[in-house]
Amino acid sequence: MTLSVAQIDRETDQLVGEWLTLTEVARRLNLSAGRAKQLLKDRKLIGVRRGGGEPQVPAAFLVGGDVVKGLPGTLTVLLDAGYDDVESLRWLFTPDDTLPGSPVDAIAAGRHTEVKRRAQALGF
Repeated sequence: MTLSVAQIDRETDQLVGEWLTLTEVARRLNLSAGRAKQLLKDRKLIGVRRGGGEPQVPAAFLVGGDVVKGLPGTLTVLLDAGYDDVESLRWLFTPDDTLPGSPVDAIAAGRHTEVKRRAQALGF
C-alpha cells in the first residue's frame, strides 16, 4: 500500500497551528521512520503535505511519547462519515463553544467518547 498524503489549504493549516514532520513524530514516539509512516497508513494519525517535503502531523496529536488516547478511533469515525484527511483536520481543530474548545482539545482532555459521538452524528 502506498502512502497517500493530501495537500492542505491555508485556512486549515492556520487552524492547526503547530506541525511536526514525520521524522520528528518518529523521534517523539521512539519509532523508526517506517513505523511512523505505518501509523499514517493505518490511520492512527493523519498527515498532510505543507508546501512539499515530507508529510507533517499536527503536534496536538502527540502527548508525551504517545498518540493522544482516543484519536485513532475518532479518525476512523470521521473516515466512516465520509471526511477526507483535510476535512477531518478542519473539523478536529475548529473551535466549538459547546465542548468548549475544539474537538482535538476535548480528546486531549480525555473527552474522546463525546467527540466520537459527535463525529458519528456527522455521517447521518
